[in-house]
Amino acid sequence: MKISVESKKGLNKEIKVFIDKDVISSHMNEKYEEVKNNVALKGFRPGKVPREILKRQFGQAIFGEVLDKILKDTSTKALQEKKIKPAGQPKIDLKVYGEDKDLEYVILVTELPKIDIKSINNIKFDEYSVKIDSKETDTRIQEIAKSQKNFKEADVSAKAKDGDLVIFDYKATIDGKNFKGGEGKNTQLVLGKDLFIKGFDKQLIGTKKEDNKNVEVVLPENYPEKEFVNKKAVFQCAIKNVKNPQAVSINDEFAKNLGAKDLNNLKELITKQINDEYKNSLNMLTNKQILNQLEKIKVDQIPENLIEQEIKILAQGIKEEEMKNKKKDFENQAKKRIKTGLILNEFGEQNKIEVSEQELQNEIQKQFRMMPGQEKVIQEYYQKNPSMIASLKGSLYEEKIIQSIKSKAKMNKKEITKVEAEKLLKAENDKHLHEHDHEHTHDHGSSVKEKTTSSKKATTSKKAKSSPKIATKVKKVSKK
Repeated sequence: MKISVESKKGLNKEIKVFIDKDVISSHMNEKYEEVKNNVALKGFRPGKVPREILKRQFGQAIFGEVLDKILKDTSTKALQEKKIKPAGQPKIDLKVYGEDKDLEYVILVTELPKIDIKSINNIKFDEYSVKIDSKETDTRIQEIAKSQKNFKEADVSAKAKDGDLVIFDYKATIDGKNFKGGEGKNTQLVLGKDLFIKGFDKQLIGTKKEDNKNVEVVLPENYPEKEFVNKKAVFQCAIKNVKNPQAVSINDEFAKNLGAKDLNNLKELITKQINDEYKNSLNMLTNKQILNQLEKIKVDQIPENLIEQEIKILAQGIKEEEMKNKKKDFENQAKKRIKTGLILNEFGEQNKIEVSEQELQNEIQKQFRMMPGQEKVIQEYYQKNPSMIASLKGSLYEEKIIQSIKSKAKMNKKEITKVEAEKLLKAENDKHLHEHDHEHTHDHGSSVKEKTTSSKKATTSKKAKSSPKIATKVKKVSKK
């Protein structure tokens, strides 16, 4: 095989490849032997079909499959030998080809630019931690205590009021007739929350233990039995008990009921919980600091084909007229994203960063835990949308790269208050909304990683003719 770079126009290259016809013949002989041993033709014993017969019936198809294999193997080898990393999918232009001919073709490829990433070691970033005031922790614990009220049985003569818990049995009728779903036992209702049927619990105010009360309501739109929706129903309620809310004592016993060792341990856990609530958002702020500095790294040329692909992604759902008016903005945004992606990808390759299948599955399992009961839905979504798996992998890849950059960059630790954290996040959110109005989100890592990893599969601009598939045990012959 002879390889030569014929022309260079910026990042665009034309690589000429020459394969001697003897190599083609060798591959053809192997393929004919494989077909001969598997094909079954009337009038011939297995393995005894003459080559002339095989050539007449299957020659073009066999040559097409051999040509495909040779092009795939040699084009990949040619790019590796010339140390060219393709930006996108190379194209192959066949010049000379045939069963008894030398093979000559040209690889038309856009090369990824060379990027010097040494300056990444000089990146500076702020690593935030939030100092939680003890008052914040106490307030959160008090809120938890309020949501976990205890109820104590009221005096027999005590009348139910807002906030009390009423326990009752009921039988309901519509136009004097029983209906499906119209009966309940030991139903518990906290008065004033209006959580049962709108206007129901107000009518129980003033009732006491062993009272009977008729409650009239209109069954709501979301009533399970659709035939009774918007019908007036009468609920005959037998009050079994009335309980008054009791303030929960915040002590060691309370803490143990929440899974802590004691009250001090609960405070530690709640403090960590509040801190963790800010951690992810502040980490995103830190990541943005790093990405902003990466944008300053010089990249002489950005592949036009990647820019075009990125613009198409950004323009999804945008009206044609708006696209024309904002074409320059989309182009600048695409260049910015591609540039950042190229830098991240270069760092990832140099540092041999990869996302394993196990890491990908762990992330999906994490999503399962975040949405209990929806596991099957999530699983089916990924099965039906393989591109989302690629996108998730791209996000993990970028996150691993940024974590690696952090380990090499210069960190400035900052301890801030909860109020300061909220101000920082609000300012960043306002800035984001202003800068990215009408903008679609897209991962930097996946934008380049996905487009470059598939680039080894070259497309052919001139294809050899092929005959119909071989109707035998032989694998399907490619029509390329």
